[in-house]
Amino acid sequence: METVNIPKKVFRKILDDVQILIDDVEIALDAKVQERIETIESEKEKGKTEKDYYEYLAKRGIKVGVQS
Repeated sequence: METVNIPKKVFRKILDDVQILIDDVEIALDAKVQERIETIESEKEKGKTEKDYYEYLAKRGIKVGVQS
């Protein structure tokens, strides 16, 4: 395998760019998680029954051993 030498200045720029991307992903995910928490807390989505869950899985081709 060949060794690649990257100048310190270029490597620092790469690391800075990667850190910016990581921060952007963190912000985007945090916003989505916060939105989901608010949805759950406001009870916009009611819980489903076990039967509804089994039907959901069956529609997607997942076999469930016990159904009521």
